[in-house]
Amino acid sequence: MTDTRIEKDSMGEMTVPADVLYGASTQRAVLNFPVSGRPVPEAVIRAFAMLKAEAARVNARLGLLDQPRADAIVSACEMIEGGLADRGGVARNFPVDIFQTGSGTSTNMNVNEVVANLICLDRGQAIGSSKNADYIEAGGVHPNDHVNMGQSSNDTFPTAMHIAAAIAIKQRLMPALARTASELEKKAKRFDDIVKIGRTHLQDATPIRVGQVFGGYAAQLRHAEARCARAIEALAELALGGTAVGTGINTHRQFGSLVASGLAERTGIGFREAANHCEGQHAKDGFVEASGFVRTVAVSLSKIASDIRLLGSGPRCGIGELKLPAVQPGSSIMPGKVNPVICESAVMVCCQVLGNDHALTLGGLGGVGSLLELNVAMPMMATNLLDNVELLANALAMFTDNLLAGLEPDAERCAALIEGSLAMCTSLAPVIGYDAAAALAKRAYKEGKTVRELALEEGVLAKDELDRLLDPASMTEPDG
Repeated sequence: MTDTRIEKDSMGEMTVPADVLYGASTQRAVLNFPVSGRPVPEAVIRAFAMLKAEAARVNARLGLLDQPRADAIVSACEMIEGGLADRGGVARNFPVDIFQTGSGTSTNMNVNEVVANLICLDRGQAIGSSKNADYIEAGGVHPNDHVNMGQSSNDTFPTAMHIAAAIAIKQRLMPALARTASELEKKAKRFDDIVKIGRTHLQDATPIRVGQVFGGYAAQLRHAEARCARAIEALAELALGGTAVGTGINTHRQFGSLVASGLAERTGIGFREAANHCEGQHAKDGFVEASGFVRTVAVSLSKIASDIRLLGSGPRCGIGELKLPAVQPGSSIMPGKVNPVICESAVMVCCQVLGNDHALTLGGLGGVGSLLELNVAMPMMATNLLDNVELLANALAMFTDNLLAGLEPDAERCAALIEGSLAMCTSLAPVIGYDAAAALAKRAYKEGKTVRELALEEGVLAKDELDRLLDPASMTEPDG
């Protein structure tokens, strides 16, 4: 049987596991929300620790909190950021489900209780002493009066989710995008002397260099990097300082701006106090905007992965212009079959990202998550964006290492398909006219001949002129 202890909060006593750092309020949430079994992401908890530490520093600077208490809070928050390995880890001490109170109040209280109890232990006091009047009188730290000073769940949770998402995009997604884009740029350069047939509407079109195709893919991901930067900018406004409903009751007028400035200095991200605290707390438009930029990254990756899958189809009865690396057997019944599994995995990730973004967007919707003076879907919204960042970062790494690194074009197949394409007539149209070129293409198709063969047979143009006009490489650049 698990040992327990008795903790108290404003609603009375609660039985809490003896070895955890949280208290009564957190235990109530554990019992109230047995929904997914998934706690609020650790990234949000670490962001909470960062903002609580900075809040303590600012409150001390403003003369609202004595320095010893501020230092104790900062030290405890640093332990949380460090992972609490010697105290059962973050997951053990921050167990509240994602699907909790929509303001994240339970998580804010969870953080306050853990910080206060870490300080109790550091001072040789029993866990739970933070509610003891004698302990507080002697300089102890209370979870609400001191750790939560100048704050509300209603401004700390939106602040933490913005911090966590901005850091994740900066540290996880943007480097992954840069690495994949760089690999695509290398491929574009190396493949630039190989010409393949272009396709529009899944039908033959004019030739294009393989390098040009991969240069387009690389540009998509460079644009994706820029979109991530804009996502971070959308997340940079922090709600802290608005307290309950955006009016700033019970906090110092400079509190929000000073905390934001400290967080900016620490993270290298341009965090700033919300220009309008009512907007920052009553709605989550900036978070929805940031998610939209991340969603677009998934759309870009899906295009690249799908195209490569199509161009590698075959190996003998498909397009076959690309040779995808064989990473695993493709069938339990068809020997020798190899499938484009890395592309498939990446596309599935993109589907999941779009689904998560849709749920997040609904969380920001008026009358659903955004209700009067507060958004009440924040834990779900935070989790979905963080999940999307992690999924995309991992998918990009997989795509780069397990597919792009070993990807090669089939130059002979590319040349053969170009020669057989009826779209070669396009370069003849300016010389012999559109209608004559179209008729030539139709006859070539009907007779099973190439455009070049039929044009030579019929003496449409001199051989030298025909070879010049039907040179595939010359068709991949503008005239003149």
